[in-house]
Amino acid sequence: MFGLRLCPWLQPGIRVCTVSLQTVHKLASLQKAKTLPPKKVQSLLYPFSGLEGYLDRSVDRTQFQLFHPSLEDMLEAEKLFCSTPAHKIDYYVSAERMDHVPALKQPEVCFIGRSNVGKSSLIKGLFSLTPEVEVRVSKTPGHTKKMNFFRVGKAFTIVDMPGYGHKAPQDFVDMVEPYLYTRKNLARTFLLVDGSVGLQRADMIALEMCEEIRRPYVIVVTKIDKCGQGALLTNLLNLQDVVKRQTTSCFPQPMLVSSLHFWGIYLLRCFIAHVTGSIKLTDTSQS
Repeated sequence: MFGLRLCPWLQPGIRVCTVSLQTVHKLASLQKAKTLPPKKVQSLLYPFSGLEGYLDRSVDRTQFQLFHPSLEDMLEAEKLFCSTPAHKIDYYVSAERMDHVPALKQPEVCFIGRSNVGKSSLIKGLFSLTPEVEVRVSKTPGHTKKMNFFRVGKAFTIVDMPGYGHKAPQDFVDMVEPYLYTRKNLARTFLLVDGSVGLQRADMIALEMCEEIRRPYVIVVTKIDKCGQGALLTNLLNLQDVVKRQTTSCFPQPMLVSSLHFWGIYLLRCFIAHVTGSIKLTDTSQS
């Protein structure tokens, strides 16, 4: 089902992840997760697969499966999220204004979303193989007040942006809009939407901002474990209708994730590695 032609980890010249003494989640590594029962692995790799059975036959599933890399590709991407002496992953700097933003040349991706949508938790999940990287997570909305930059070796940078909406920094627009408009090495913006509540008014404003900027962005649906499948599907189909009718720069496929259960984390790692040019995919078709 997954094309189990696994890339050996221990060949000469292959980067190997050294595990930190700090606690690593048991599902952080796809190498370990793939030993689970096939149905469990399928839901971890492609979260949408668990929802398909509840959809009416008339619903077009194509847009949910446009990016469907192989297990081998996801394993290759995973290596980029393992810190080694030659490929160091670390928190780099925080910035409140564009004149504080570091002049980095490598491709960059940023995460924006409503306060408490789960941006920091998601980034912590992406970096779970390198737990010494400090990604501060709080249950208090508006905890992130600055643009936080994390370097992934020389491959790319991930930026955690302040949340908008309730408890957002007063200068959120002055901080974020100039970055999105002028950052030349920005490869992709990820707009996070809470899957348990669906698109909110603040999300629509952020979506309109992304459309005005006319740069490619992707919607990431978070907290898909926080509601029933019926509610999630309703919110997801409403979201897809908005994407289809009201956007031109948004990638048609939403990325479904649960930072708690690691659903979709491996797929998102692979997508980031792909859009930053860090890996070359062998196959993106559904296998």
